[in-house]
Amino acid sequence: MDPKNKPAQLNSPWVSKIMKYGGKAHVAVYRLTGGRIGSKWRIGAGFKKPVPTLLLEHVGRKSGKRFVTPLVYITDGPDIVVVASQGGRDDHPQWYRNLVANPEAYVEIGRERRAVRAVTADPEERARLWPKLVDAYADFDTYQSWANREIPVVILQPR
Repeated sequence: MDPKNKPAQLNSPWVSKIMKYGGKAHVAVYRLTGGRIGSKWRIGAGFKKPVPTLLLEHVGRKSGKRFVTPLVYITDGPDIVVVASQGGRDDHPQWYRNLVANPEAYVEIGRERRAVRAVTADPEERARLWPKLVDAYADFDTYQSWANREIPVVILQPR
């Protein structure tokens, strides 16, 4: 992958902190309003074409604590599909590492809470889903070009 035009500061610890605290604020507003505010991602490519946003509740692989992360998503039949892009940073997001260690999770869409099991898409599934994800949020292609890793696609299956 060619990280052309990758912002030099993308992998800075400050970006991690901004993402962390921005995510906490997003979760608080989303929950306070039942998703009326925060259920559409309107940043980057989402400015012109807002993308649905959910809250993912997962368990820390080391701490055992519950965490909640806002993520854009698409649906694929009964499944929900999310992307572990972290804006094209070089490392996988914590929520993804937590799901690999403990795939049992919950999603909130609006006021509805659902139990899910996370499965990382295999290469064939990823190839099928990636164009749909990019159609929903074009910045995923940019993030992939910046990352020095293949960005995982995660299928959240109902349980």
